[in-house]
Amino acid sequence: MTKIQAAAPQTKRTRGGVEAARARSAMWFLIPALIAIALVAGYPLFKTIFYSFYNVNISDPSSGEFLGLGNYWYTDPQTGVSLGALQDPKWWSAVWNTVKFTGVSVLLETILGLIVALVLNTKFRGRTFMRTAMLVPWAIPTVVSAQMWAFMYNDSFGLLGTQLGAVLADTDKAVWAIIAVDVWKTTPFMALLLLAGLQGISADVYEAANVDGASKWTQFWRITLPLLRPTLMVALVFRTLDALRVFDVMYVMMGPNKAAEASMTAYARLNLIDNQMLGYGSAVSVLIFLIIMAFTVMYVTSLKVRFD
Repeated sequence: MTKIQAAAPQTKRTRGGVEAARARSAMWFLIPALIAIALVAGYPLFKTIFYSFYNVNISDPSSGEFLGLGNYWYTDPQTGVSLGALQDPKWWSAVWNTVKFTGVSVLLETILGLIVALVLNTKFRGRTFMRTAMLVPWAIPTVVSAQMWAFMYNDSFGLLGTQLGAVLADTDKAVWAIIAVDVWKTTPFMALLLLAGLQGISADVYEAANVDGASKWTQFWRITLPLLRPTLMVALVFRTLDALRVFDVMYVMMGPNKAAEASMTAYARLNLIDNQMLGYGSAVSVLIFLIIMAFTVMYVTSLKVRFD
């Protein structure tokens, strides 16, 4: 008995030593990738933050007036005009519309994607064809599908526009119209991720539930959803971060000026490229980075709480 008790701590220490060695080996393998990321992403991020403190034109980035936080918050003492990004109603309109677009589209895509995944996870004739066919909207390039839907929403000759009117001319209506487009295009992506998670659940679990007399509805809430939760959370993280960066579909369907009121990235692009305000556009880009980072931290914290 004494020998068994003495062997237990040694086994625990041995297991801990092996895990520590694996962690050190993994870190050495990760170092080249971290260096590459630092060079590819770190330097541009540093320059963007640097330019955000200057009043500099994109045509001559080497010269400019230091403004400090002026690109973020500044009021001209002579005219009283607010010049900072955080004081611009168009910026806050872009933030609100982007968050609204993200919340509604991701919610609908998750619900519909889960329904599609559950259907495709069952056995029926033509299942392979249906799995391939559902990926067609997602496989179409976003610019192509956006232009296609822009024609359909055209109030003069569009299939939908002649019935709904000029929905793309009004920013509030256009956001809802583009949410419908995004749901049509991206639901297959969510369905594909969730289908992979469903196929990872052993059929033995459902057979045992059937033996115990559990209904399909009970099996869904007590077995499917809990076991699918890790896949569901990962899919939500990827899709939310992607939706917060929405640009191409709004830019194509609404044009640069209207899109700048509905998308944070379109607003940054308008000021950075069209208006050639490198400093102001960089400040907006930093704000977008901070917003996306906040969402990322919330998701990572949620994942850690749920799965640690």
